[in-house]
Amino acid sequence: MLEGQPLSQDVILITGGGSGLGKSMAQTLAQLGAKITILGRRQSVLEEAAQEITNATNRPSEDILPLPCDVRDFPAVEKAVETTAQTFGKITGLINNAAGNFLAQTEKLSPNGFKTIVDIVLNGTFHATLAAGRKMIQQNTGGNILNITTTYAWMGSAFVVPSACAKAGVLAMTRSLAVEWAEYKIRINAVAPGPFPTPGAWEKLMPEGMEDFAKTKIPLKRFGKHHELANLCAYLMSPYSAYITGACIPIDGGEWLMGGEFNHLTLTLNPEQRSQIFEMMRERQKSKKNHPKQNPPQKNNP
Repeated sequence: MLEGQPLSQDVILITGGGSGLGKSMAQTLAQLGAKITILGRRQSVLEEAAQEITNATNRPSEDILPLPCDVRDFPAVEKAVETTAQTFGKITGLINNAAGNFLAQTEKLSPNGFKTIVDIVLNGTFHATLAAGRKMIQQNTGGNILNITTTYAWMGSAFVVPSACAKAGVLAMTRSLAVEWAEYKIRINAVAPGPFPTPGAWEKLMPEGMEDFAKTKIPLKRFGKHHELANLCAYLMSPYSAYITGACIPIDGGEWLMGGEFNHLTLTLNPEQRSQIFEMMRERQKSKKNHPKQNPPQKNNP
């Protein structure tokens, strides 16, 4: 991992930073010296995450700024970027991590379901990129933007068509802006995580009881660990990667080499079985929303 404080001059905004992988990234970046703004839709979750990051890194609480914000709302995103710059004096980095996804047979997918995912993933990423990019250009200080995409952005995958379409757009945006904004000394890269267990999101994408089978199509035969992704993101946000832009790096144990991430479900389940399992997953999510339980804090190694 990176050592010392290579990000001590950085101010990094992370969308979807209040939970899961976003929180793990925020903690690692804070450990390496960055001041952090975490965005999410629920203030209570963000405040709890900010306190957890502060406790884990021994950073002053004022170095971690929790801001409620829906990335689908461009004026709200602009305000969050401006608040970050005013609070810390500048903004030097952005990680577009906010996302939404679920398994669905496409013939049963509603147009609104498709639109919701595209609005969060593609439009939300563009909103944050545009707002932060404009601020970096105005500051004339350069900067780093990192987009969290997925291997099926270029592979395609069954049962996640809205996410695949949106993430493909994010990947095209990454490569396009890496050229266009290079003259402003803004680097733009992407990482494509494979399976990384996280509370909430994992249950929308991993049918119950299929974890062991899912590992069989990963050459390294295991799921990812949060600190592994956080360390890669820290490297790409740091001066150590100063000559990298327009890249997309898979971090999935080699899974993408075996085909689309969820294509195996066409081989192991018939349409009726898939329909039943996907419906059970949706009902489980609804039940958890109606009867939320406090998840114990995760310990993430930097």
